[in-house]
Amino acid sequence: MSLTSDPPFVKAPAEPEDYGALKVVPVRHPWRWAAVIVTAVLLAQFAHGLATNPGWEWEVFAEFFTAEVILKAVWVTLQLTAYGTALGFALGIVLAFMRLSDSPFLKAVSFAYIWAFRSIPLIVQLLFWFNLAYLYKELKFGIPFGPGFFTFDTMGLVGAMSAAVLGLALHQAAYAAEIVRGGVLAVDSGQLEAAAALGIPRLRQIRRIVLPQAMRSILPNAANEVISLFKGTSIVSVMAIGELFYQVQVIYGRNGRVVPLLMVATAWYILLTTALSVLQHYVERHFAKGSTR
Repeated sequence: MSLTSDPPFVKAPAEPEDYGALKVVPVRHPWRWAAVIVTAVLLAQFAHGLATNPGWEWEVFAEFFTAEVILKAVWVTLQLTAYGTALGFALGIVLAFMRLSDSPFLKAVSFAYIWAFRSIPLIVQLLFWFNLAYLYKELKFGIPFGPGFFTFDTMGLVGAMSAAVLGLALHQAAYAAEIVRGGVLAVDSGQLEAAAALGIPRLRQIRRIVLPQAMRSILPNAANEVISLFKGTSIVSVMAIGELFYQVQVIYGRNGRVVPLLMVATAWYILLTTALSVLQHYVERHFAKGSTR
């Protein structure tokens, strides 16, 4: 007796559908278009108000936008930003690697510095440096806790501009240190191990391997800090330094044209911040080579 089984059921292939006969309905976004229309109307109303409202006094704005006193104030603002950024990030890099070191003492010093300068408001720091001569009549250089060989009078040692640069740089260093430390920690530690196995010196590892990769993480946050510092230079007006915001205050204090003079400062801040943003874009693109197409 032989056992036989029926062949398995095979489903007949389906007839191909006629896709040309299908009706294609595009996706509609009515709420998106409603939001676009409302936003466009609001922007148009705002632009119309800027153009037609006599309170803006655009003729006064045009008169002072390129005035010599304003251009000099813009230059002072740029100097404060450049000096504060260069010195702040130079010190910030040192503080960052102190926190990353294996020395508990260096870690503690770096942490204490960052904690102190992030806790004290910038305006308080600036006023402390501005009044350094009140706190310390003279500075002595010599044997620690012993006699001094050279003495300097602090009355003319730190002027208003020097105090502003010093305060901005020391304040910026605390934030720069954390930005740099975060960027370095973002680099895979296995690359350092591989570099050490190849016998590459420690300093060259940091300069040629760690920092170029860390810059991809550092740059966006660093650019934000630079732009924030650029706008934050207006706080040195409490020290009667002739930067942009201080000069605008002086001028509208004389002629009473508050709104157009504030618009002069606003326009310059927007213009220079835009230039910094464009520069950031090209620097980021440079350090992104090899990681993005």
